[in-house]
This record gives sequence, C-alpha cells and structure tokens, in this order.
Amino acid sequence: MDYRILGRSGLKLSTLTLGTMTFGGTGAFAKTGNTDMAGARRQIDQCIDAGVNSIDTADIYSAGLSEEIIGEALAGGRREKLILGTKVRFPTGTKGPNERGLSRHHIVRACEASLKRLRTDHIDLYWCHEWDGMTPVEEMLSAFDMLTRSGKIGYVGVSNFSGWHIMKMIAAAERTGTIRPVAQQIHYTLQAREAEYELLPIGVDQGVGGVIWSPLAGGLLSGKYRRGKPEPEGTRKAANWNEPPVRDVEALYDIVEILVEIAEGRGEGVTPAQVALAWLLGRPGVTSLVIGARTDVQLADNLKAADLRLTAEEAARLEQVSRPPLLYPYWHQQDTAADRLSPADLVLIGPHLA
Repeated sequence: MDYRILGRSGLKLSTLTLGTMTFGGTGAFAKTGNTDMAGARRQIDQCIDAGVNSIDTADIYSAGLSEEIIGEALAGGRREKLILGTKVRFPTGTKGPNERGLSRHHIVRACEASLKRLRTDHIDLYWCHEWDGMTPVEEMLSAFDMLTRSGKIGYVGVSNFSGWHIMKMIAAAERTGTIRPVAQQIHYTLQAREAEYELLPIGVDQGVGGVIWSPLAGGLLSGKYRRGKPEPEGTRKAANWNEPPVRDVEALYDIVEILVEIAEGRGEGVTPAQVALAWLLGRPGVTSLVIGARTDVQLADNLKAADLRLTAEEAARLEQVSRPPLLYPYWHQQDTAADRLSPADLVLIGPHLA
C-alpha cells in the first residue's frame, strides 16, 4: 500500500480508502448494499490488514446509521489506526428548513451529531458533501475554522463542487485567513472523465488532493457488464441506483472490452476492476480511491489494485478508448499555447499533444 500527501497538507492517506455507503443499508441506500455490524468489522479489519489508513462515510448514509455502525466497529483500538472522514450538507434526522446546507447553524449542529454517532471527539477530514449556493462562503469557512480551532475537525474538503465553486472558496479562505480546503472528493473514472476539464487541473495547481468516489462507476467497470450479455442481478444498477449516469452505453462497453483484455493478458488473479482502479491511481492529482463493496470477496479483489502498475502500453490503450474531446478554450490552447503550458494545463491537454 502506498501513501500520498493530501493536497497542501501534511496528512498522508493510503491510495485506497474504505467507503461505507453500504453500511446499514436503509432507505434509498439499501440499493447500494446492507452491510451489518459484523460485516463492517470484517471489512474494516480487511482494510487495516492491507494497509488502508482511511475510512469515509457521511451523515446522510442510511440516515446516520452508517456513522453509528462505524462508531461501534472502531471500538477496541481501531479508531487510532484510521483517518476518519464524514460529510455535512444534507438533512439527517431533523427535517426543519435550517437542517440542510452549509450555514454555520447546520455545520455546527451536524458536526456535533456526527461526533456523537461516531463515538469520537474529533473528525480528521470533514467534507462539504455538496455546494450550497445560498450560504456565503465566508460563513461556511468561519464555521469550519471554529470547529478546527476547537479540535473537533482536522481538515476540510469539498465534494461535488464545480471549478469556480472551489476557487471561490479558496480565494475567500486566503482573504479571510480561515481554514483552506485541502481535498476534493469527486467522481472520476474511465467512463466519466469530465473532472479533467477543470477539477483535476485546479487540484494540481492549488494543492487540492483528489479523492475519487465510485471509482468503478457503480460497478459498471468491474467487468460484470459486457456487450451482448445479460446484466447481472443483485447490483446497484439492477436496483435502479442512477449514479453515475451513462450517456453512451456503447462507449462504456468499448472501455470494458479493453479492461477485460488487459486483465486477461496479465494472467490469473488480475481483474478488470483492478485495472480500472490502477489506471486512476496513475492519474495526476489523484490521492486516494474510495472503494466500497457489497461483499468481503469484492473488497479483497479491489484491495489488490493498490499493488498493480500498468505498463505504458496498457495505459495508452485505455487513454485511446476513453479520451474526452477538447472543449473550448482547450482546443484553442492546444493549437496556440502548447509552448507555455503548466503541469495543471497538461492534465487535460497533455495526452492530446502526445
């Protein structure tokens, strides 16, 4: 297991993070899985044994039940072995008009509730789960700053923000001298490379580490979904879980075919899922991948990706089959600015120049 510095901080995360959206499995989240307490303990121990030092949850997952399970499962010394992250933004429990968003009121109340459910006195990495366009960023940052100074949170990250949202928050943090986000939790896969347009370049340029959610596109890149074959049962897709959207099914199948060919070429023990995860770990701006699993077997398979290194030829094949088109102004920059591009610019434009 490798460990990478998270953005502009001194914190090291393992390249794989345990995702816990399946813990609890109630309400809408039942579609993703229903890992119980015994299963949670097994998966946490699996990850610790593999060198994983990071665990990710959110207060909204199964209406707080995921946090409660984690709080109990981490008893007995496990808590000290893990960087614990959770999220704030959506209503959990109380449904009043102020029990959502990123107001100071909601951030502080939600943090206290998460600390109680997690049975801990601090959250290592506290995420804004989604943008809130109604609350001034200065108010968001002052609340996070207060929680940091009180020792209740360690670092702040953002999730599902657009490029200008992140830059607005960074600018406000620097202007007000408040805590600065060090990470962004984003969706990024071979099937969905939109993050390369702005989010990953911002991460490289501004020191905002990329933590990738649903790195197998909800299982679509696991090799279970093949062109011309029946779809498997008992999956998120079969349960009508609609994240992430698939806008071009044939393009998805083209990517899967290359993943399968590379995995088969590597021999026994290497799977398409491992190849897809290994590709992400080779991308600029990526710190860690959030992997979750319905079963212990799936988790064990995904954990092996931490040690898989793709060859230049394998990476080139995946690049060719999945490369996004250059939108404006990037195609213009490719043609006229290629002599003076920064490492951040090259995240998107570099492969086109090559």
